Amino acid sequence: MEVNTSIFKAYDIRGIYPDQLDEEIAYRVGKAYSELLKKENQGKSLEIVVGNDMRTSSPSIKESLIKGLTESGLNVIDVGLVTTPTFYFAVSFYGYDGGVQVSASHNPKEYNGLKMVRAKAIPIGGETGIEEIKNMVVENNFPASGQIGTVTKKEGIIEEEIESQRKNIEWNKIKPFKIVVDAANAMGSLDVEAMFKDLPCELVKMNFELDGTFPVHPPDPLNEENLKLLQEEVVKNKADLGIAPDGDGDRYFFVDEKGQNVPQPILRGMMAQIELKDSPGATVCYDIRPGKITKEMIEEAGGNAVVTRVGHSLIKEKMLQEDAIFGGESSGHYFYKLPYGTFEAPIVLVLKFLTYLSEQDKPLSEVVSVYKKYFHTGEVNFEVEDKEGKMKDIEEKYSNCKINKLDGISIDCGDYWFNVRASNTEPLLRFALEAKTKGIMEQKRDEIVKIIRG
Repeated sequence: MEVNTSIFKAYDIRGIYPDQLDEEIAYRVGKAYSELLKKENQGKSLEIVVGNDMRTSSPSIKESLIKGLTESGLNVIDVGLVTTPTFYFAVSFYGYDGGVQVSASHNPKEYNGLKMVRAKAIPIGGETGIEEIKNMVVENNFPASGQIGTVTKKEGIIEEEIESQRKNIEWNKIKPFKIVVDAANAMGSLDVEAMFKDLPCELVKMNFELDGTFPVHPPDPLNEENLKLLQEEVVKNKADLGIAPDGDGDRYFFVDEKGQNVPQPILRGMMAQIELKDSPGATVCYDIRPGKITKEMIEEAGGNAVVTRVGHSLIKEKMLQEDAIFGGESSGHYFYKLPYGTFEAPIVLVLKFLTYLSEQDKPLSEVVSVYKKYFHTGEVNFEVEDKEGKMKDIEEKYSNCKINKLDGISIDCGDYWFNVRASNTEPLLRFALEAKTKGIMEQKRDEIVKIIRG
């Protein structure tokens, strides 16, 4: 069998089922992942968490993955249908040795994937193990294991997750908000149901039934098209706000009472300031895509702002290196340093956000408006043959500006600043620009787009 190696991404394994990723590949990944962990934990009996999302191909992919793990001698803790953050929680809170979540996150229905972690839910990425796993899957030459691992089912995790993560939050101060939530028929509905159970809020639920065919719209709130229904319902219901989790529940987006998106750089800055109140002078990480307001808000609160490369596994890695208390990515990932690990914790995010909003005692749009200082293009994607060549052209054109090559190329020209980078997961060049005025933003956007398309 020929393996399509394009499924091995920078942060996980992901591809179209069954053409690129099928049960045989999942079985081999189980074996390869086992060999990697056994090599790193010589002689230790390993317990590995396995969870899955609601995609139609997830049960059979998971079954084959577990077969590969147990045949390699690993003991599996099957946590069933869970969001990715609940999966991370299970791995780290209970002290297991690692885990694999079967999910393709926000991708369309025909996709599936595998997210792999070590102990404490530390991600396995392209530079930290996925390349080795890919080579083993392609070679398909695994040693025989002397023993077969066991499979144990574990339930009630979400309840323990909520109990643990709301402990130091004054969630009883949350006001009786009316909140519209669009779960897009995906995993976020499980966490939302559980976290709102004890809150005085009125929930208006949209698309809460789990359905791996995503009958209403794809579970990707980063695409504004997928937020339209939520925005309309918030206004129609005269709600205080709207919430949209993504497909596997590890990214969250908020909409104000007027149906306007809360910009991620502002939300990230607000959440950073909340953390810095309790930990003055601490480090906060954020990714390099334009969002200058985040840095300003972190520094205004006395925090140490550290910029990172784009990607959830890369931000988590940097947070661990810098001992950061909080991190935020422009795509809606929010990471917390918890007593047992550093990863996405939407329960903490939502409860702290609603507690903060309750204290403000004014509409969300007013809370956000004071931070709307800059004009942003959003992230624009281009299919480009010669990605490196295009970035070189841009670097030459703007050589008189400040240039940073942490991730792709970031250029700061004073009145405007932008980032252009090659996608880690798709054959695309991604571009985002921010400026001090709308006019400059539009003029420079068009100028750079012309270079990329030319």
